[in-house]
Order: sequence, then structure tokens, then C-alpha cells
Amino acid sequence: MGVTRGAIEDQELTKLVPPTADVKRFEDNNTTVSSFVSGQEQLIATGASVAGNMMAKNPQLGAEYKLLLKDSPNFIGVGKGEDKLRLKVNDIIAEGKKSGDIDKMAVKWLGRPAGDLPQ
Repeated sequence: MGVTRGAIEDQELTKLVPPTADVKRFEDNNTTVSSFVSGQEQLIATGASVAGNMMAKNPQLGAEYKLLLKDSPNFIGVGKGEDKLRLKVNDIIAEGKKSGDIDKMAVKWLGRPAGDLPQ
């Protein structure tokens, strides 16, 4: 299995696999993905955005999501005291959740729905 050294996927994978597992750690996501795409690795542990991009560019692989190592959402940061902006961003997110647009974008870019988002 290939994984990017020190990434959150490496940390979570290390907790789950036995010490005898054949885990190859690569220095960056590009090398990790290349090892999988070229057939050097049978499995890859990587983030949803990296995996989604890899699957979109390489549909012939027939790769699919199998196991969630850690639910690690991304966040939008707003400067302290920027309450008007924070409320506007929250409104946009709430509307995107309600309309289904956030899940549609997640399917397009990540290959899966966004699911439940933090409040």
C-alpha cells in the first residue's frame, strides 16, 4: 500500500495496520499517486481530493473508495471580528447544503457527496 509520508493518512493508517503490513511511504502525493497508477502498489491511502482527481484522470483503473481512515473536513477561516463576512459565508453554506449544490460539487471534484458538514 502506498501513502504519503507524514500525511494524516499515514498517521491514521499506521494506527490500523499490523506492523508487518507492506506500507511504502512516498515523499509527496504525486509520487504516491504515480506508484498506484503505474501498478507498483495495489492500494493507496490518500485524501479524498487527491483520490477524486486521480480517479477522474485515470478511469481505466476502476479505482473506488473502500475505507474511510478519518473524517477530515476542510474549513473556511474568517478573520476575528469579521462577523458580517462570517454570517454571509454561513448563509452561503446553508443554502448550498439545502439546495444540494455542495454535494453536487463534492461528487464532481471528490467523486462522492460531502455528507454532513459541521455547523
